[in-house]
Amino acid sequence: MSPTPDDLPPATISEIDGVRYLHLGTPWVQGAMRIARPQRIELDYVQRMLASLLWRDTAELGEGHAVQLGLGAATITRFTLQALELPTTVVELNPEVVSACRAWFRLPADGHGLRTVLADAGRWIVSSGAAKLAGEVSLLHVDLYDHEAAAPVLDDEGFYAACRALLAPGGVMAVNLFGRMSSYAASHARIVSAFGADQVWSMRATREGNTVVVAGRETRLPDRETLKLRAQALEDRFMRQGLPATKWLRMLRTHRPETSA
Repeated sequence: MSPTPDDLPPATISEIDGVRYLHLGTPWVQGAMRIARPQRIELDYVQRMLASLLWRDTAELGEGHAVQLGLGAATITRFTLQALELPTTVVELNPEVVSACRAWFRLPADGHGLRTVLADAGRWIVSSGAAKLAGEVSLLHVDLYDHEAAAPVLDDEGFYAACRALLAPGGVMAVNLFGRMSSYAASHARIVSAFGADQVWSMRATREGNTVVVAGRETRLPDRETLKLRAQALEDRFMRQGLPATKWLRMLRTHRPETSA
């Protein structure tokens, strides 16, 4: 059963050394923005979620539709909407998070390509609203944690299969996995089951323990030279956002199925 508005934690704000942070009633950070440079992507794991762009042809980055499940501090939403100029749909359960992002994290009002849906992501992704986008989404970013940030709140194979159904051929999902190693391994296995072993990659974990998994629909990881060209093009184009795309190449891990002895 989804929580009612009265069950949801309050959105709170802190500021330290010029960075504004979003919390959900605990010290755990749900998102961040550098006040003097709001375009810059502040958190390492959010930067790594945008490694999803490496799977997209540089000339096609502005094509398709972006979906984000879990708003956070609106960093990825602002990036896909404003930097990539992609029509963007974001699904967020907590109305206080949306209000805080509009007041403190420069989330625009709906319109001009942005649609904000107040809903449980698990229910939305099997709803008629999601069905209208099925097979059309080029970028899907999933960052669904409760206020304790212990493990993903939506993490079953059916959910990941529904995520895959949203994607267009060549579309890519990036999901933030954070928690104990056993939790990560189980989540990774479910993604592999839904997408296929040859469609799943991961980034090296951040110091905080966030591991980004990238999964595609009918896509492939390009050869090394193409990846280098794409990464350099991303750094050149998104200098203001500070994407360290060439460093991502050293962080990529290909899924290797377990083999029996």
